[in-house]
Amino acid sequence: MAFEDQMSNAASHSLSFEDRFGLLVDSEATYRENLRLQRLLKTAKLRVAACIEDIDYRHDRGLDKALMASLVTCDWIDRGHNLILTGPTGCGKTWLACAFGNRACRIGKTVLFHRLPLILEELQIAHGDGSYRKRLATLAKIDLLILDDFGLATLNAHGRNDLLEVVEARTGGRSTIITSQLPSDKWHEFLSRSDPTVADAILDRLTSGAIRLAMRGESMRKLRDQNLGISAPKS
Repeated sequence: MAFEDQMSNAASHSLSFEDRFGLLVDSEATYRENLRLQRLLKTAKLRVAACIEDIDYRHDRGLDKALMASLVTCDWIDRGHNLILTGPTGCGKTWLACAFGNRACRIGKTVLFHRLPLILEELQIAHGDGSYRKRLATLAKIDLLILDDFGLATLNAHGRNDLLEVVEARTGGRSTIITSQLPSDKWHEFLSRSDPTVADAILDRLTSGAIRLAMRGESMRKLRDQNLGISAPKS
């Protein structure tokens, strides 16, 4: 395509062979980079199309700009640190997690988004069909795993054990983003209802050295609807 463009563009005929060849190489590199990004984004299955450039700082949500600038570099992913996003419903936790996922894809990282209740269901099925170990190995290799809605649904014993296996497989080299409406100081209570030992093990692996961002503020969906002039449904 780039070669055909050159041939049909009279202006390019005045360029030297080296310049024309350099343009072709640059075009091919850009094409391959775009293909790689499309592949990474498709595999990531991000819940929303979000970009860090579109982060809204107009509302007080507890987003420290210095911290955000540090997170945007994705150095924390290179170091295998986790990121914990907590806050009330609608404050933008999932959106922000997807924005970081998008950023990670753009710098060549592998990313995978999952709602925690659903991935635990899938792992339970994997126990039955014999694919559990393979699925666990796949999750262990992802550069950035996003687990959305931690604490939203009650975990049974199988769910707690599977969550422990996932975080254990990723500890020390891979990063995980966890979003939750539960404040992190309530996580142990949520996890330890029947087995405090497993709860301790999970929390040690998830929170040790993790970056914590406690968000606040009104629902961004509500604010968006207000800006669009959409009235709340009558009860």
